Parts: sequence; structure tokens; C-alpha cells
Amino acid sequence: MSDEATTTGKSYLTPFNIIAGIIIIIGFFVTILRFTKGLGAVTNLSDYNPWGIWIGFDLLVGVALAAGGFVTSAAVYIFGLKKYHAAVRPAILTGFLGYAMVVLALNYDVGRPWRLPYPFVMQQGTTSLLFEVAACVALYLTVLFVEFSPAALEWLGLKKARNIVIKLTLLLTIFGVVLSTLHQSSLGALFLIAPSKLHPLWYSPYIAVFFFVSAIIAGLSMVIFESTLSHHYFADKMDEAHLKGKDDIALGFGKAASLVLAGYFIIKVIGISEGNHWHLLGTSYGIWFLVELLGFVALPCFFYAIGVREKNLRIIKWTAVWTVLGIIVNRLNVGLIAFNWHLPSSERYFPHWMEIAISVFLVTAGLVVFRFIVTRMPILYAHPDYPEEH
Repeated sequence: MSDEATTTGKSYLTPFNIIAGIIIIIGFFVTILRFTKGLGAVTNLSDYNPWGIWIGFDLLVGVALAAGGFVTSAAVYIFGLKKYHAAVRPAILTGFLGYAMVVLALNYDVGRPWRLPYPFVMQQGTTSLLFEVAACVALYLTVLFVEFSPAALEWLGLKKARNIVIKLTLLLTIFGVVLSTLHQSSLGALFLIAPSKLHPLWYSPYIAVFFFVSAIIAGLSMVIFESTLSHHYFADKMDEAHLKGKDDIALGFGKAASLVLAGYFIIKVIGISEGNHWHLLGTSYGIWFLVELLGFVALPCFFYAIGVREKNLRIIKWTAVWTVLGIIVNRLNVGLIAFNWHLPSSERYFPHWMEIAISVFLVTAGLVVFRFIVTRMPILYAHPDYPEEH
């Protein structure tokens, strides 16, 4: 969509705008019901299933797919891989919006959302992993906002403020990596207190490590995925550096994703061996576990390697899509499908259509905001006043 439809002659009634508009209207309607009628009116949550799709998808998946921000900034500013510099601002923006949508989604899930800040105000510290996750997510969202702010400040013409923030880039990157390491792993560690509820094939003493490593995979794949979509839909907003850098980004991040996937596959197998759960692989849950392990870990590892070896960008881009889908499958398995696996089917959780509507609404809102920003701010191009700095 152009900046101003009235000046370009283009209509606002595009397929994307129409579909997004319908989703947002439905989302607002369900939101009103949620905050006036309570959780029971719009969800299928219960005492047996207090965590539903708003945690399994909006939180666990959302946080993992937003990992591209810390992965990319670490690669460029800590490891000195400057050839991927063009990917930093889009990745930071995607991460910032992802975490913002996660925090917004939490307000729907918390029974009394106005009490969300209470742990920071009413308690003087706690040993709760959930408190640690909340603190790290809140701090990292702040870090992402500050890292994103130079683009907004350049757009607003606030040069002095922009230059101050730029000087903090390395410090913010290091702080962001530390915070991400903590809360990405702690989200997995939350399930350590539920060994009787999570299926043994997914439950492991190493689940915190699994979550952190898979988040790196998600971040690398999301950068490739986001870059592919941006080059398709926003090519007119890109400068020469961003247009030329797409191949290097796909090849470099694809190679890294293949290596990390290989390591992830190995530690997942070690997890099965440590628990001596080989006999469970022949069960129905075991078959589904193998689908995840072989189909969404080993397979993309192989295709990423083939794509990089042959320099076949098409294979790499489609593998990124498949890998992102695999991360979604893994998080839904841990948070929903393999959770409370011992309950009879009549007592198992399945999301209410309004829960799904809210999740789709939040994703759509994120896409709309992303498009608004990249069509106006220097995200996919260098600002004329700072041609050599990003």
C-alpha cells in the first residue's frame, strides 16, 4: 500500500485491507465480550486446562518467532558480521512488534489484566520462574523499543536524540542477548514443574535448553521468511544495499540454521536416551513426536544444507517457511497437544472459536502496524542524512 492512496490514485479497498478490516472488526467485538463478560464467555479454559491457545500460540510461539531481533543484532554487532547489516532493522522491528503482541495477548489471558504489573510493585523479589520470564520480557520489550527508536527518530527529524541512542547500540545488543537467553530458556523451564502433565517424550530436564536452541532456529528462519516477504511486497521501499543484501542474508542465515538444527536434533535424541523413552516411540504420541523430530527438524536441516551448498535461494526460502511451521508445531505440542495427555478426550482442551479469533486478530494487527511503519520509516532503506550508518 502506498503512503497516501489519495495522492497515488490507488484505492484503499485492496484484498488485504478488506480481509484485515473484517478480522479487526471481529477482534474488537470479541475483545469487548472478553473484558465485559469474562474468560468463560469466550474461552474453553477450565481448572484442568488453565492455559490454552493464548499461551500455547500467542506467548510460546510469539516469543520464539520474535527471536530474530537478538539473533541478528548479535550476529552484526557482537560477532562483526557486517554484511548482514541490512537485516538488522527489519529484524528488530519484527521482534519489537512480536513482543508487543505477546504482552497485549497476556492481557486477554490474565483473569484480571489490570493486575499484570503487580509482581513488580507488590513483591520484593521471588523465586518464581514466571516472575523471571515476566521481568525479562518486560525489560527486553523496552530494549527492543530503544533499539527500534533510531528509525522513528530519523523519521521525526530528531537528530540529537537519534545520535544518543545509536551510541548505545552495542550495550543494548549485549543486554538484549542476555535477557533473551534468560526468558527463552525459562519459558521451557516452566514445564519442569509439570512432569505428570507433559508427555514424557516432550518432558525433559533439558527442556530449557531445547526452548533456547529452538528459539535461535526460529529467529534465523524468521529473518529469511520476513526478508523474502519484504522483498516481494516492499521492494519499492528498499535502497540498493537492501536489494543486494537479500542473497547474502538467505545463504548466511540458512547455513547457520542448518548447523543449529543439526545440534538441536542431537540434543533431542540425547533427551530421549536420558529418559530411556525409546519404547514410547511406537505409541500414537511417539509417532507424532517422530513427525516433529524427523519432519520439522531433520528434514529442514537437510534442505537448508542442500540450499546453501547449491546456492539455491528458492529451497532456502521454502525451508524457512517449513521451519517456522515446525517451531509452531513444537510449541503447540508442549503447551497444548502433549499437555494433559492422560486426560480422556471428553476433558481435553480445544480452543473456542473466539480464542482463535483473538489470536488471528493480534497477528493481523501486527502485520498492519508492520506495513504502516516500513512504508513510512527508514527500515528498508538508509535515511538520506545517514547514508553510511545503516
